[in-house]
Amino acid sequence: MPPPSVPEPGAAGARSYANPYLAGVGLGVVLLCSFLLAGRGLGVVGAIRTLTGDAMRLLFPAHVAANPFYADERIATPFAARYWIVFEVAGLILGAWLSAWLAGRVRTQITHGPRIGDAGRMGYALVGGGIMGFGAALARGCTSGLALSGGALLGVGSWVFMLALFAGGYAAAWFVRRQWI
Repeated sequence: MPPPSVPEPGAAGARSYANPYLAGVGLGVVLLCSFLLAGRGLGVVGAIRTLTGDAMRLLFPAHVAANPFYADERIATPFAARYWIVFEVAGLILGAWLSAWLAGRVRTQITHGPRIGDAGRMGYALVGGGIMGFGAALARGCTSGLALSGGALLGVGSWVFMLALFAGGYAAAWFVRRQWI
């Protein structure tokens, strides 16, 4: 079945976005189910860490054997306990695509303001993604894992992190806002 036609944003036939309050409740239910069924919260970096750890074990077994990082219990656990997060991320990607397809929003595009081109927008995205990835590596986790899972467990560090993340986002927005208006 071909995807529905893609209307321009705001055009007749485009479906509105989900109610944010309902989406928040849905995310809370998914997080609760994750704790109940998997014994862990949500996150993304763990999937990347699991897959790269396995690739390293396959390609460089001597290095892995000599490196205490790979002895971490989250990497050395059995298949099902280790790969649940990989399946979570695969489900996240599939669910996001399916949602966009059902809403008629699947298209290839680079979204940017009138004062920046595609290359500049991709440069900003690359730098921002690199900074977030570096921060996730330092923190040994990602924003979703720390904010959602840690916040749901009422972790003080998670709440402090979220406040700092929003403050940093607002501060950084001042430097790049002219690209969007």
